[in-house]
Amino acid sequence: MGGELKEKVAQGVAWSMAEKIGSMLLTMAVRLVILRLLTRDILGFMSIPSAVVTVLLVIVDSGFSQSLVRHKGPSQRDYKSVFLFNMAVSVVLYGLLVAVAPFAARWYDMPEIARIAPVFFLLLPLNALCAVQNTIFIRQFRFALLSKVTFLSSLAGGLAAIVLALAGWGIWSLVAERVIAVGIRTALLWWLSDWRPCGKCGLAPLREMAPFGCSLMVTDLIANFYNRVPLFFLGKLYSPAVLGSFDQAVKLKDMPAATGIQAVQNVTFPALAKIRDDAPRFAESYRQVVMVVAYVMFPIMLGMSAVAHDMFAVLLGEEWMPTVPYFEAVCLAGLFYPIALMAYNVLKVKCKGPLIVRLEVVKKIIMTAIFAVTIPHSVMAVVWGLVAIAFCEMAVNFLATTRFTTLTLRCFVRTLLPVVLVSGAMYFLVRIAAAAIPGSDLLRLAAELVTGVVSYLALSALFRLEAFREVTSIIKKQVARR
Repeated sequence: MGGELKEKVAQGVAWSMAEKIGSMLLTMAVRLVILRLLTRDILGFMSIPSAVVTVLLVIVDSGFSQSLVRHKGPSQRDYKSVFLFNMAVSVVLYGLLVAVAPFAARWYDMPEIARIAPVFFLLLPLNALCAVQNTIFIRQFRFALLSKVTFLSSLAGGLAAIVLALAGWGIWSLVAERVIAVGIRTALLWWLSDWRPCGKCGLAPLREMAPFGCSLMVTDLIANFYNRVPLFFLGKLYSPAVLGSFDQAVKLKDMPAATGIQAVQNVTFPALAKIRDDAPRFAESYRQVVMVVAYVMFPIMLGMSAVAHDMFAVLLGEEWMPTVPYFEAVCLAGLFYPIALMAYNVLKVKCKGPLIVRLEVVKKIIMTAIFAVTIPHSVMAVVWGLVAIAFCEMAVNFLATTRFTTLTLRCFVRTLLPVVLVSGAMYFLVRIAAAAIPGSDLLRLAAELVTGVVSYLALSALFRLEAFREVTSIIKKQVARR
């Protein structure tokens, strides 16, 4: 990217990645403790309400947060108008969810849904309360501050969840984890931000931002809903234990995948928006981001798939071993998901909203066909369907970006192929190490991890991968700054 912008992006990614990795490790530790203490049934009961909240948070925001990030100079009136809109929508949706929760509980034969609804769905207004403050900090590239806030709030929620789980509170430990974390994050952002909803407001700012914001809302809403379609159907067709196994396999896969992609996405979207009129610089920045994300994420996802059996045996025990086949397969979707989101970022910066909506319709037609075939068949079929969907989404998004950048398909493949080959070699070496070490699951897992890390770095250095040089350069610069 060059110059001051590149330095901002590098620092932003470093802080954001540090926060995401810290939060991921914390969340994973909490998740492992909770999975040890709770049954697959209880985790299955939480799957439906969690999916509903994820989908409806898109409506609460309605794309206005990213519209404000993209805006050249939002005013106090813009911020207040978006704040009041978010709050109004969140309160209405909260009331509706609490009202329909008993009917959903009867439909799924899960009375727990009705019991937790009044508390758990507070996540909607709590998230709406701090959306504007979060957006302002993003515009200011204050990712160090956001990193600390997110980590501290995740820590508080995680500790509360562990204490309650140990005390035998069951599903309420999961509810407390989410509500406490979001509540503390909201309080900290209000305390640290100078912005307050004062002055005038009106519909004019919303109407100005609506074309772009609504397009993003529609696409994100469709994407979030379709990503959770299996949960809504599997919750009706299969037992809570099976639903819990499937949901936790996907969530454990998403922890590192979401960590890497969100860390880069949060920084690169405002950065790319600043250089969208400089075609050569934009294309090269896009290529470098894709390369670095692939270099970091590919070995993680393939590595987790390779060590899945021993990882579950050591960390989770016999209760969760039925989840292993789902996890081994769904990790492969993590290879395509980060690249798809990077391409989507480019589309948000470079093109108008209606095209994004049309592309989303195409992808959802593909997803509908895959789900129609896999959901009635088996849970394992659904898992492989998710892998196919991730690949299709990456392909559609990238092909669409070729209309707006000079990055060609040939250049894209040449950039990623070395990373794919080295990651694949690492995967097979890990599997060979696992086969060569019988006996202790813990000893085998340790050997697999060492083999994976050493072989990946050694092969990267041996073949002088461009991505390896770029990542080490970024790390050296950040260390020098400290």
